[in-house]
Amino acid sequence: MNIETIDTLDDPRVADYRNVPDPVLLKQRGLFVAESRLVVRQLLAGHDYAVRSVLVSPTVLHSLGDVVETRPGIPVYVAPVDVLAGIVGFNMHRGCLAICERPAGATVAATLAQAASARLIVVGEQIGNADNMGGLFRNAMAFGAGAVLLSPDCCDPLYRKAVRVSIGGTIRVPSAVVEDWPAGLTALKQAGYTLVGLTPDARAKELGEWVFHERRPARVALVVGHEGFGLSDAALAMTDVRVRIEMVAGVDSLNVATAAGIAMYACSGLWRPV
Repeated sequence: MNIETIDTLDDPRVADYRNVPDPVLLKQRGLFVAESRLVVRQLLAGHDYAVRSVLVSPTVLHSLGDVVETRPGIPVYVAPVDVLAGIVGFNMHRGCLAICERPAGATVAATLAQAASARLIVVGEQIGNADNMGGLFRNAMAFGAGAVLLSPDCCDPLYRKAVRVSIGGTIRVPSAVVEDWPAGLTALKQAGYTLVGLTPDARAKELGEWVFHERRPARVALVVGHEGFGLSDAALAMTDVRVRIEMVAGVDSLNVATAAGIAMYACSGLWRPV
């Protein structure tokens, strides 16, 4: 185990952690940060990402000891909680961070090839909130989506908060940016997916009725939009089917991650009507 003790805030060994609150600077340096024991455990247990180092409190080190032992080449820096907070610049009550090298951006073609056997793909347009991005990936992971494709103006799925909220979904579910938006969605159609747009529009088909009383496509690409105004007209024009989730009177919409989760569950084939 490559464990090193950190006692001072200016220790050069933990210089990477001093810029954790600045996502732009981290991205420029080709890095991203993983936070929480569960996410860091997944990173150490897998080999998909290059983990530069881990910074933990003594308590967290004890809980991660088994997986830390399997990656002896990765430095594990241990510091008291107050020193941890001083280094990273915010309250580190979780006591666990890892610095990872950001992978080169995957192409849509490569991502679809990786998800070749998937029945469900998720597409997000202008998802700007990190909590919603994390929730979207968490749901995608839970309901077996093969990939998540994003418009260029979405929140970075490797932003620290998005990774944490996703409980590792953003590092486990393949993803790519559709640079030619929304025209690039034709690649999904060419791969055999039916593009299903989720909208609160009363003219859209009700989700349950569409899933269980019509012939559901074998492969679905669920397209969800911005937290405030939903899918753009251009994105909606690319969809083959438009569906809505029935709600009680007086409520116009759901949180995008919640709505997407309901729709993913219905489209995944995991839910069977009684």
